[in-house]
Amino acid sequence: MSDERLVGGEQSVEDRAIDAALRPKKLDDFIGQQRVREQLSLVLHSALRRGRAPDHVLLSGGPGLGKTTLAMIIAAELGAPLRITSGPAIERAGDLAAILSTLTEGEVLFLDEIHRMARPAEEMLYLAMEDFRVDVVVGKGPGATAIPLDIAPFTLVGATTRAGMLPGPLRDRFGFVGHMDFYDPAELEVIVGRSAGLLGVRIEDEAAAEVAFRSRGTPRIANRLLRRVRDYAEVRADGLVTRDLARAALDLYEVDAQGLDRLDRAVLRALLTKFGGGPVGLSTLAVSVGEEPETVEVVAEPFLVRQGLLARTPRGRIATPAAWAHLGLAAPPQQGPAPAALFDVGEEAD
Repeated sequence: MSDERLVGGEQSVEDRAIDAALRPKKLDDFIGQQRVREQLSLVLHSALRRGRAPDHVLLSGGPGLGKTTLAMIIAAELGAPLRITSGPAIERAGDLAAILSTLTEGEVLFLDEIHRMARPAEEMLYLAMEDFRVDVVVGKGPGATAIPLDIAPFTLVGATTRAGMLPGPLRDRFGFVGHMDFYDPAELEVIVGRSAGLLGVRIEDEAAAEVAFRSRGTPRIANRLLRRVRDYAEVRADGLVTRDLARAALDLYEVDAQGLDRLDRAVLRALLTKFGGGPVGLSTLAVSVGEEPETVEVVAEPFLVRQGLLARTPRGRIATPAAWAHLGLAAPPQQGPAPAALFDVGEEAD
């Protein structure tokens, strides 16, 4: 379900092809994440002055915020080759050993979704990050022998959407940890304008602001919405993207003024009209919209909670007054959780 959503943060096949052309190549060209950029700049320039590989880097944050782009920029700033792999692709310690043993000195290894790496490989990575060596086990059973294998000094750039799932020993081995925040509309407007120039899209400033505002704080979604607006402008107009045209295009694709799509609104509408604003359990809410509980919890709820439209409490999901206002419905007199409930992150039993 999440792969099909226009406002989903996960990368589609089309995104991969186009994002490569839109990615900034230097740290100075990277828009947003000012604190992370400044801190990372110090780490990289200091390492270059010393002539040594920089500390290992961990980047955390939601999908589509620029973790992969920053990994590529790190390699470019260091003038080093970049090796890309992902946690799910490393199923055994031998898979990781094969990668590490072929790294050249100073090479940057980008490990996406590092929290999904197999545990045996994870334990091997501890030694590789600290001492630049791995122990290769030869044989099985009582006759097995561990042979130490030196590897070239390298820089690991790990990326994760769930930093809390990383074991402490692994997280502690990163010398620099940067958290990627969601972007504000002004930053996204600059990104939309830059991408429009690279894609040859004629777009007015007000239209770029409209696309940015509906992009859920995520550059990947902003670029995706820009492409859909471009298609609409080319087919139903003269190619120039105005504010009214951008609104019409995004309304057609069911992305409303606050960035909610069909699934988001379906969850809210069911919560308000079928359950009086809650509280209601996750499973019951998911059944009411014809989705799996995991889809509602992972795909729809994070943004609804971040926008202050939905609250999770021990008793169930509760709609906030803002949810009633967003759908243009009148809240019943007794509606609205106590202020403490909005900050209660506990989950109900189901």
